[in-house]
Amino acid sequence: MQSPLVLVVDDEEGVRDLIVDALSMVSINTITANHGMQALNLIRENNVDLVVLDVNMPVMDGFEVLEKLRSTGNNLPVIILTARLDREDIKQGFDLGADDFVRKPFGIEELTLRINAVLRRASSLQETGSTTLSMGGLIMDIEQHLVTVDSVETNLSATEFRLLQLFLEAPNKVLSKDQILSQVWGSGNFADPNVVETYVSYLRKKLGSAINLRTIRGVGYQFMTTAGN
Repeated sequence: MQSPLVLVVDDEEGVRDLIVDALSMVSINTITANHGMQALNLIRENNVDLVVLDVNMPVMDGFEVLEKLRSTGNNLPVIILTARLDREDIKQGFDLGADDFVRKPFGIEELTLRINAVLRRASSLQETGSTTLSMGGLIMDIEQHLVTVDSVETNLSATEFRLLQLFLEAPNKVLSKDQILSQVWGSGNFADPNVVETYVSYLRKKLGSAINLRTIRGVGYQFMTTAGN
């Protein structure tokens, strides 16, 4: 199996070198960029599997890079790095379509584990035995990473896709936030459990009436196959 390629984007050379050295020890290939424009060019020129993206950079910050990627339909997995502690930054990152969020200073082991978890989520979309899942006019083609609603394609990120897949594979079952975090994000102690609410809102917004997700207050969510609240 070919080793994954990770793009490390940070204007601090020491941070880039630290991440590159750590990933090389777990057989992950890397390329680097020191600003946002260079990162976008490298993404266009290379078959990148994941981006580790710093927020605080001159000219074009990490949020701008992420916004440009998602606005063009690019669902490349992105892990955001930031030294800022404002929860609004976390919300903004997830709202723009980030797959994970790590605060500086970070432990290199933690970052490596999170990178591997996101890579597994993305690759698992291609490794399931079932080719398609469907409910009414909603059809998920897992091999093609394609979701259609009444034959119209809906653009989902890797995390949104995996979350939808989890709901489709567990119709009418109540899933707790911890269960969702464990199966989608790969960790039951994810930094911000409220990320589940954020991604459920993404699915509701993108899929509309094609998906009926019932909120079980204080517990989690239930994908309803029949009409309900």
